Amino acid sequence: MNLYEEIKNKQRKISVIGLGYVGLPLAVSFSKVVDVIGFDISADKIESYIQGNDVTKEVGNKALKETTVYFTSKEEDLKEAKFHIVAVPTPINNDKTPNLNPVIGASKTLGRNLTQGSIVVYESTVYPGVTEDICIPILEKESGLKCGVDFKVGYSPERINPGDKVNRLETIVKVVSGMDEESLDVIAKVYELVVQAGVHRAESIKVAEAAKVIENAQRDINIAFMNELSIIFNKLDIDTKSILDAARTKWNFLNFTPGLVGGHCIGVDPYYLTYKAEEIGYHSQIILAGRKINDNMGKYVAENTVKLMIKADKQIKGAKVAILGLTFKENCPDVRNTKVIDIINELREYGVEALVHDPQADRKEVMEQYNIELKNEADIKDVDAVILAVPHEEYKTLNYTKIKELYNGRYAHINGNTLTLDKEFIHKDVLVDIKGLLDRKEAEENDLLYWRL
Repeated sequence: MNLYEEIKNKQRKISVIGLGYVGLPLAVSFSKVVDVIGFDISADKIESYIQGNDVTKEVGNKALKETTVYFTSKEEDLKEAKFHIVAVPTPINNDKTPNLNPVIGASKTLGRNLTQGSIVVYESTVYPGVTEDICIPILEKESGLKCGVDFKVGYSPERINPGDKVNRLETIVKVVSGMDEESLDVIAKVYELVVQAGVHRAESIKVAEAAKVIENAQRDINIAFMNELSIIFNKLDIDTKSILDAARTKWNFLNFTPGLVGGHCIGVDPYYLTYKAEEIGYHSQIILAGRKINDNMGKYVAENTVKLMIKADKQIKGAKVAILGLTFKENCPDVRNTKVIDIINELREYGVEALVHDPQADRKEVMEQYNIELKNEADIKDVDAVILAVPHEEYKTLNYTKIKELYNGRYAHINGNTLTLDKEFIHKDVLVDIKGLLDRKEAEENDLLYWRL
């Protein structure tokens, strides 16, 4: 009987190391068919899960309360498992180079508790070569075991899309790889226990690693193209959304839209690929150009907000702007690498105060990461402009009557050297709708200076 049969018959356990937006759904899904140990170094996170509180909102509190996953922050519990899945984040440093510390730390922890006959599968996004060149030596050193003899390794890139209730772990084809045919077969069959869409067996670990980074690099480049078009059409005073609505009537037009590109995948993964390219002497042309455009979009939005405020004769220094939404994408509580923070920081450079509201984000996490106190809905009032930054489901019920209640109705009127506030001077308020959630014509009919990417 091989390891797959033992896992299937619940004679052996699976461990999932790292219980965030990727690891938690993975652990809960596997627990429906096999015995699972869910490990995370955060004791607070583990306690939340034990209490049935899903901080990721990926599986839901009900599913968390009903799951049979054994949640733990004690690393020695990993010795009870024979099939280990590492699903820790792989961020970038301030200089845009890969930060492999989480995956290195997870490898050390697992290595100290690795037993003979185990299989280790990495899901963390990395550049080609990390699993074999960095992770395996750590596992060998910490465990005293020999890879290929005492344990085996594979790689299966995560494809979970946070906040997406349609494209889930079970419905997305899973790319799997192993260091040899035997390990590949076991890894493929184990994942097939939960992935209804089936698996794709990559010919090597490096192929699987590369497939992951180019998936997100491709999307990043396409969005960068849309953002560049938005900049051009804005200068031409043509509505980008209207242009895209017309263009996408052609069957082979790619359905991408402009926007802020943040988060732990698309805004990060291309740098892993370009880092490896630099190592081998190749300087990326297209990938880094796309990244530069996308990295600057937050500043671009802020600058256009200020221009609109000036057009509306608003006093800039000391103005207040409502920011609706802070997470990196809609209907998701994840604030990691959100580009909305770039809008906020740029507005601060102009002396503008940002009042930030987000019904999805965790207040404590936002304060710890960005030193921003999220406002309650009632606190968003008397503002000089509104930026609808993230189109959460909660914001789709916004109507213009409610939006107009947020403004202060003040306008700057310069008469000679005297600055006065004159409500009758101009009858327009500034509304920046980044993703085009609202109707432009209706906004203008409600005396709003409306702008979107």
